[in-house]
Amino acid sequence: MEIEEEKIQYFQEKILEWYQENGRHFPWRNPSASNYVKIISEVLLQRTKAETVSKFFPTFVKKYASWKQLGNATEAELQDFLKPLGLYNQRGSRLFKLAQEMKKRNGRFPQTRDVVEEIPMMGQYITNAYELFILNKPSPLLDVNMARALERYFGPRKLADIRYDPYLQGLSKKVVQHPKSKEINWAILDFSALNCKQRSPLCTICCLKNNCKYYSSAKSGN
Repeated sequence: MEIEEEKIQYFQEKILEWYQENGRHFPWRNPSASNYVKIISEVLLQRTKAETVSKFFPTFVKKYASWKQLGNATEAELQDFLKPLGLYNQRGSRLFKLAQEMKKRNGRFPQTRDVVEEIPMMGQYITNAYELFILNKPSPLLDVNMARALERYFGPRKLADIRYDPYLQGLSKKVVQHPKSKEINWAILDFSALNCKQRSPLCTICCLKNNCKYYSSAKSGN
């Protein structure tokens, strides 16, 4: 399904306006945040609310302030330390494998995406985050929350797994193709959490409702 360029531009403008007024503030979004902080935060954020990670994050970076320090921890130590976040066995194992690889690389990421994709435990989402934050290239932080906002506004995907749906993959890349790509990513994630919620979305006060397929359908009772 081809999306009109005008609709994408309208979405970009409105979501950035909304973000200026309502965007959330987290330590990993600070301009001074290191590459280590940016990537580690994305690993911790997967399947976990940003507010939950934000409370735990200062404790984490105080104990493990660099790839070297993280690489010196055992897998069991990381799993135990991450218990307050939940999913600690899975997350601890993932961080351990990633830290071991980064320790070998002296904390330096490769400068091309194809090489980064070969690093253990990166996956599509973290690789996109690397491309966005480390290489400063437009790339979508596409998770279930971003997917929800995009699908409600533009139309639904066909495949269950967002990683393999060509429509949603292509759409998300087009939406973040913007000089303020990072801000658009954060704006959509914040908008999904605060306004376009999974349950009881705040459609009546939404800045995007006039062109939103979901709102139009709900109004008509379909």
